[in-house]
Amino acid sequence: MEKISESILKFLRLDSLVQNLTGFVETRIELMKVEIREDVAKGIARGLMMAAFFLVGFLFLIFFSLGTANFLNRFFDEPSIGYWIVTGIYAATFLILLASRKGIQSYFEKQMKEMMKRKEK
Repeated sequence: MEKISESILKFLRLDSLVQNLTGFVETRIELMKVEIREDVAKGIARGLMMAAFFLVGFLFLIFFSLGTANFLNRFFDEPSIGYWIVTGIYAATFLILLASRKGIQSYFEKQMKEMMKRKEK
């Protein structure tokens, strides 16, 4: 049965067309695999860089807060007033962010949509 289909394809000269078409499809699939690997690698690299920046920024914030609190303790000549002041600053920042969370969320959604549109082009 297979020989009959091969002879018909040769007779109609479609055998090279079928081979070229299957080769094209296989090449296209391999290209998509390579592109997916590249996108995954870029995403992982970007995630690792963001994690490193977050870690360094978090450590900076902790040590800056401790230094500021100790400075305020010495400035006011009290053993713990600096820590309370720094805590109050963080509490006020938290409350401001909490009150404006919908606006911040919509801003980030808008930025992400624009970034996705730019990536599609």
